[in-house]
Amino acid sequence: MWGVRLILADRTLADELVDAMSSVRRAVRRHAGQVEETARLSNAQLQLVRVVRRRPGISVAEAAAEMGVAPNTVSTLVRQLVETGVMLRRNDPGDRRVARLSLAPRVAEGMEVWLEKRSSALAEALASLTPEDRRALAGALGPLSRLAVALGRTD
Repeated sequence: MWGVRLILADRTLADELVDAMSSVRRAVRRHAGQVEETARLSNAQLQLVRVVRRRPGISVAEAAAEMGVAPNTVSTLVRQLVETGVMLRRNDPGDRRVARLSLAPRVAEGMEVWLEKRSSALAEALASLTPEDRRALAGALGPLSRLAVALGRTD
């Protein structure tokens, strides 16, 4: 009986977490908008764009490892993003078999403007919270990161 209650409590917590995180994401999107060049991309394409934004010059294999997908999946995404002008693919000068990825300059600039808007919106909203709420959110970052890792293991 105790186990059934725990499972129900975990399901309730799971639902509440998803609802809260979705609400935050929607609110951030309302404040920061979207990068025009990435507005029509699939979730997988956006994930790759975010990886390449954080690590310009990353290889296809490295991006695949970071995303937890097969290199051929990333190769397909890269081909699509290069065709639409979102991403640049260049051969590594030291090893011509390795492709190095970067964002097209206009996309990179748009991402930086968007990130600044997102950061400003979040900072302003955080400043409106009590110090206790800010400490609670800061304390939740570790568990949320571990939750993301645990979810990644269940894929």
